[in-house]
Amino acid sequence: MAKVRISISLDPDEAERVRSHADRAGMDVSSYFVNAAIRQMGDAELAEAEFAGVDALIADAEGRAEHYGSVDETGDDSLNADERREVDEAMSLVYGAGETRTRSRGEVA
Repeated sequence: MAKVRISISLDPDEAERVRSHADRAGMDVSSYFVNAAIRQMGDAELAEAEFAGVDALIADAEGRAEHYGSVDETGDDSLNADERREVDEAMSLVYGAGETRTRSRGEVA
């Protein structure tokens, strides 16, 4: 497979730092950048996989919450006991087990 050339621009002092780090690693600048990019992509993919379940829970909660409107529209008093329990469970995911702190009306997170 043929290689693809990607061009980047750096400030002179950043370029010198990269050259210095590449030299210390025993690599040319191109190999150094490729190695760093591949490592960063791997880290990002691991983080995405690690948080996929939480992201799915958030997306589901946001989807279910759309029909309720914002807190300013409905107010906290509009929640029944089951809905309040769901809010408390969700907040414990955010703040940790045993913490179900909810925001007061008008309070900014």
